[in-house]
Amino acid sequence: MIHNRHTRRIFLYGPPGSGKTTAGELLARQLNLPFDDLDVLIERQAGCTIGQLFAQEGEAGFRKREADQLRAWIKNEAGVLALGGGALLDPANREHALRSGVVICLSASLPALVARMEGQALSRPLLAGEDMATRLEKLFLARAEHYTSFPLNIQTTGRTPDEVVQEIQRTIGWFRLPNHEEGYDVRILEGALGILPEVLNGMGFGGSIGLVSDENVMPLYGKGLAAGLELAGYKTSSFTIPAGERDKTIQTVSKLWESFLSSGLDRSSLILALGGGVVCDVAGFAAATFMRGVRWIAVPTSLLAMVDASLGGKTGVDLPFGKNLVGSFYPPAQVIADLAVLETLPVDEWRCGLAETIKHGLLADPDLLRDCQKMATFNPDFYAMNPEERAMLIKRSVAVKAQFVRRDPYEKGERAALNLGHTIGHAIELVSGYTIRHGEAVAIGLVLEARLAERLGLAEGSLADEIAALLKNLGLPAKLPCQMDQGAVLTAMEGDKKRQDGSVRFALPARIGGYVFSSPSMEIVRDVLEGVQ
Repeated sequence: MIHNRHTRRIFLYGPPGSGKTTAGELLARQLNLPFDDLDVLIERQAGCTIGQLFAQEGEAGFRKREADQLRAWIKNEAGVLALGGGALLDPANREHALRSGVVICLSASLPALVARMEGQALSRPLLAGEDMATRLEKLFLARAEHYTSFPLNIQTTGRTPDEVVQEIQRTIGWFRLPNHEEGYDVRILEGALGILPEVLNGMGFGGSIGLVSDENVMPLYGKGLAAGLELAGYKTSSFTIPAGERDKTIQTVSKLWESFLSSGLDRSSLILALGGGVVCDVAGFAAATFMRGVRWIAVPTSLLAMVDASLGGKTGVDLPFGKNLVGSFYPPAQVIADLAVLETLPVDEWRCGLAETIKHGLLADPDLLRDCQKMATFNPDFYAMNPEERAMLIKRSVAVKAQFVRRDPYEKGERAALNLGHTIGHAIELVSGYTIRHGEAVAIGLVLEARLAERLGLAEGSLADEIAALLKNLGLPAKLPCQMDQGAVLTAMEGDKKRQDGSVRFALPARIGGYVFSSPSMEIVRDVLEGVQ
């Protein structure tokens, strides 16, 4: 089920012992939301424990208070609420929860539930009165069909709370990343463009907007978005930049600065970056530098931008000597990705985005890579994929990038692993005069950097061939074009921004799900480029 509501209320449901409170507290911290436990709210309002309440008013009295507290909590604009194990048995309660937020049902095996509930029977009236394990089994079997009727169901058996929370975030497409303030949300939704005014209203924003897009995306989505923003009361000025990496320059940014000024944008304004990776980089850098910094929102419209370029706050432009040599870390106020816009994405751009998804699988998510391999084997046409499978592929990829950015927002250490495939890839782009797309160059870079890892004894000998086969099956290149000057690629790498102390530092694949950093001699790199074993 594709979650497509821009709700900020999350309900965690499931049988006793499924981990609702533990996961809820952690999820709320990660998303910067308030957390409540419905049973605690009931006890607070009643002035007694749940057990005492059952003794005084019976289950009927408890359920009445439960329904009242649920409706009262829904009046909050945002939060995570852990529900009691029978809170949504009442059809009215279920409808209220589903209409006002997203309901995640946590499940676990019966032995896991029993182990977790040891010693808690006294505080759980429905588990008291006989052997707790027997009571829990009866309850579990009686409600099994009810719990499985919820579309969003997550298994918690054998998982740590952190793993459960990661799965919840992947399922609902909601992540939070750090910036210089309280952090920012990344939301992946179907139909997100239509709720942007709601997002802005939720941010408390009421100023003017500068909508930046390129000549491909502006006619498709920019004009309609601008009209919708105007209708919602936001003064919106639109700015169109040339499409493609060749115009990712300081000259393009300078023209934006001048246009922002002439349109009356000021320090209270907001920049909306609507487009692929180039638009996000350029508009983000323009926002970072205009009047010493204005807020911006990334609205990625390509797969590559959704899973990579819009995340993490890297903004900037290219120089004739190399990619992204001028820029800043300037995270957006929000990232809003609309899955619906991918329906108009050209097939070559789909493939380019898949290169970044494969990179994420190689780095930290073997299951994601297996999903890519399965797709390449059975259904390499991304358009023909089941929409829910396609959405989950994107969310899993975003989750990997989010993990690295959350732990290392300014690339002081492990986030540099995300440069896998990019050190050689960026050089290939530059030497080709940007006739080779970014994703295509990264695909070649992944294979060559895997061969470099094999040459250095850091990876298994079959890894590069496995990566190459996957890329080829998806329609991506896996080797340097025959006519490309390998010496020029090597020279371009020597000007890479990742160069440290006179050597180029590579992130290299060690295995599927693992990586290493290395600074090999350029002679060895040359041998790999030339195919010398």
